[in-house]
Amino acid sequence: MADGDPLIPPSAVDVDLSAVAAGWDRTMSDFETGMWRMEEAQPQLRTPIVAVDVLDRSPDWDRLVKAHEWASHIVPRIRMRAVEPAFGLGNPVWSVDPEFDLDYHLRRVRLPEPADFDHALRMCRHLATEPFDKARPPWTAMLIEGLPDGRAVYVVKTHHSMTDGMGGIGLMTLLHSRRAEPTPDKPDRLPAPPEHLSTITAMRQDVVSEIQKTPGRIGDLVGGAVRAAVATVTNPVGAATEVVGYANSLRRIVTPPPATGSPLLRNRGLGRWFGVLEVGLPELKSAAHDAHGSVNDAYVAALLGGFARYHDKLGVQVGQVPMGMPVNMRRASDPSGGNRFAAVRFAGPATEADPVKRIAQVRAIVLGLREEPALDALDLAAPLLSRLPTSLLANWYLSQSTGLDLQASNVAGVPVPVYLAGARIERMFPFGPAPGCAVMATLVSHAGTCCIGVNLDTAAVTKPALFMDCLQESLDEIVALGREEGA
Repeated sequence: MADGDPLIPPSAVDVDLSAVAAGWDRTMSDFETGMWRMEEAQPQLRTPIVAVDVLDRSPDWDRLVKAHEWASHIVPRIRMRAVEPAFGLGNPVWSVDPEFDLDYHLRRVRLPEPADFDHALRMCRHLATEPFDKARPPWTAMLIEGLPDGRAVYVVKTHHSMTDGMGGIGLMTLLHSRRAEPTPDKPDRLPAPPEHLSTITAMRQDVVSEIQKTPGRIGDLVGGAVRAAVATVTNPVGAATEVVGYANSLRRIVTPPPATGSPLLRNRGLGRWFGVLEVGLPELKSAAHDAHGSVNDAYVAALLGGFARYHDKLGVQVGQVPMGMPVNMRRASDPSGGNRFAAVRFAGPATEADPVKRIAQVRAIVLGLREEPALDALDLAAPLLSRLPTSLLANWYLSQSTGLDLQASNVAGVPVPVYLAGARIERMFPFGPAPGCAVMATLVSHAGTCCIGVNLDTAAVTKPALFMDCLQESLDEIVALGREEGA
């Protein structure tokens, strides 16, 4: 979050302000409600999203504080807490915290000398593992100073129920600045007034929200039924084929990957370890292009190659890696808040030693999954799942997620240099939540550099430094493809 020039012109900011006011849902979705509640029953399912900015210098503290205050005016959700409805009847409702205290959410620490980036990263990891105070808005930011050459780290942690990865990048894009100098006349608005929402009122609001959604749901249902009936009459063979096709797609989506987890990564726990990788975006694009794949294909292939190397160095034969990957469902017109993605699972081809063939295999798998008609199955099932007892839902979800050894996410970042209260952001490392999986890797492109944050479950990956070395070797192997082609 920063002050200065917004990344979009003032007229666009004015439009966005009204969209923010009207576009963010006041009631959590069924999916977000599940994430919010399940961690109470199973702490392994905590879902913090962590962004770590590496700064070329310490930002001006007063400007940074004012920037956060300004951001809380622009994005009211920053000042909102989640209020549970009475008796748990309905989904939590977002309400402006009547005791909102910026000093609680924004912290400042200085590392003792000598310190380096690894020390700062450990602090970020500790911050990530601290549970949220759910009586307050679920986010925390920290400025970490005392790094060599006057550098600093700024870290933000938000609960996944607030937004997904793409939404988080959208917020950061709005709040960062293209220049180091402050902009005193940037658009502003009054902060959202405090609200004293009771649990009874939250329950009533959720009921009203459900009633308001009912006509649309009925309309969609009736419209779908009419279209299905017309299709059945006019083209009975085609209609039957479509139904069977969706059923088969649903089976492929919900069936666990046809691979068993690695015996090396079988255990799960609450310990987390953060590691980082980086590679030039042009270099990764070149390697992907020469292997007839996308940047995401090359990235996933590099991760799988790292898994294979890790197993080889520990004397264990690698198999296919059961993995998951979010597919962005966010439209350009969607507000930054909330979660709009679908999750897919598949067997990652880590057994393929040839990086070119591995990239091709990943590409074929991912392209097939993106075309699945039942990609939205989780959204369709969420209303039913959210009505299950929380402990039952948490145990079911944990049983599904612990079957994954890897989750990989790729989020488009900011293509231009940006500043944070006068300090230039050199790197922007993302750390997605690892609720039950062994490894969560997230890539964000920032000003021509692919910044990869790796969140490891230390009960599964018992030699994290070795694992990161193996990922680096695999990434180097992928990048070398582009160099060989250009030689």
